[in-house]
Amino acid sequence: MSDNKNDFSAFHWSFIAAKKTFAEHGEQELYTCASGITPSGIIHIGNFREFITVDLITRAMRRLGKNARHIHSWDDNDVFRKVPKGMPQQEMLQENLRRCIVDIPDPFGEEESYAAKHMKDVETTVDKVGIRPEYLVQSRKYRSCEYADQIKHALEHTKEIKEILDDHRKEPLSDSWLPISLFCSKCQKDTTTSIVYNGDYSISYTCECGNEETIDFRETGIVKLAWRVDWPMRWSYENVHFEPGGKDHSTPGGSYDTGKKIVDKIWNKKAPSYLMYDFVKIKGMGGKISSSKGNVVTLKDCLEIYEPEIIRYLFAGTRPGVEFDISFDTDVIKIYEDYDKCERIYYGKQEVKEKELAKQKFIYEFSQVDENTELIPKEMPAQIGVRHLSLLLQIKDLDIEATKEFFKDQLRNEVDEKKFYARATCVRNWIENYADDQFRFRVKEKKDEEFFSTLNDKEKEALNLLKKAVEENSIEDDLATAIFDIPKKLELETSDFFRISYQAIIGKDKGPKLANFILEIGSQRIIDLL
Repeated sequence: MSDNKNDFSAFHWSFIAAKKTFAEHGEQELYTCASGITPSGIIHIGNFREFITVDLITRAMRRLGKNARHIHSWDDNDVFRKVPKGMPQQEMLQENLRRCIVDIPDPFGEEESYAAKHMKDVETTVDKVGIRPEYLVQSRKYRSCEYADQIKHALEHTKEIKEILDDHRKEPLSDSWLPISLFCSKCQKDTTTSIVYNGDYSISYTCECGNEETIDFRETGIVKLAWRVDWPMRWSYENVHFEPGGKDHSTPGGSYDTGKKIVDKIWNKKAPSYLMYDFVKIKGMGGKISSSKGNVVTLKDCLEIYEPEIIRYLFAGTRPGVEFDISFDTDVIKIYEDYDKCERIYYGKQEVKEKELAKQKFIYEFSQVDENTELIPKEMPAQIGVRHLSLLLQIKDLDIEATKEFFKDQLRNEVDEKKFYARATCVRNWIENYADDQFRFRVKEKKDEEFFSTLNDKEKEALNLLKKAVEENSIEDDLATAIFDIPKKLELETSDFFRISYQAIIGKDKGPKLANFILEIGSQRIIDLL
């Protein structure tokens, strides 16, 4: 490691971002790191990158000895513009277009509103991966008139704001443009035909529904700032020092670019340090997800097949600006193996070069659900390989308790047992819902007489010799040698021999490495099948 024990910047991207924030904003008693999402539909795994990027950088700041907090804004005061596919009660939702998402009934009938349903789902799920920010609900702030002075300030600087925005537009904003919108107090929609600022805290508006009204927005919380003004206003109001954003916010002239200028010129504050994050793609997505949710994959979906630590590992081990895949295909096995390798490096069970060791140690620590590194076990937990586990689970007809018997000597304590159950549950879910048909199998319960009746004499003799080989060999290498001798002895194509062997055992043309597979199933069970 580096001679300077506090110089982590060369080893993990989160420390680089944290130190950049310190350099840009100077010494602060409290560094505020912000994330934000509009709960206008099912919140997918790509949105989760916003959450965890801020969580990881906040953790890095605290590791560097600074006081830091993570705030998350729910932008539930936004207009409902489009009905997402796959959502129940499509007709009801269609009727609520142009209303505020916090005023729309929950189509699932579980929470007080459409927005609240999505917010609750996400808050419950991110908690499972150790992300527990301070939640700020923007509809409450706007409707309680908390931002009245900020709205007034923006309205008084409409000309300067318009000039900043027009610098990045092909067509300039109209002369009547104001940096606000509102939801009509009568129809509750944002279908105003005109809005006039009367000075001070007074607004007059006309709506398509025929309503005409003059309000004091210190008393009536129906006014909201336009997004490109709202974002920098909140940077100033919450004293934000760091916030990431997706590609859509990061282009030249995009909302971060204009927000940086607006917060500087209108609020006389410094914009937060910024980090762009790239897309998260889904590889090998199962039909279960695409058919029910219109190709939307959530953190909850991912937690069906990945332990919380492995979800964190994927993001902690990948720089935010790099696009990567979350796999639902057989790469699931490799992702688990990569995490297990990281764990072995952390515990000194696998040697790597000094810099890689430092990097992997931070990745492992940031992968843990609890931020307190003192809670990480001093001894490496039992590692149950996913490839082996998936094989044994299927041999045991996906019975976790029966499978556990095989590993009982490895599970030394409560930590090991808890990890086994978590991993076995995830692997079983993957096999049942997402694994390719070629990967899945089920050992036959008894000899398949119908299959044997289709074999010729040479093929029947081959399986009889396989039965003898299993009776006589209990060591994998010896059994493998005996197995490969059978097709040679009978002058049978090796591929044909393996095909009929797998068909006799699992009813498929291919399967796991045969000698090992037979011993895992159990010699007597194979003998009975042959």
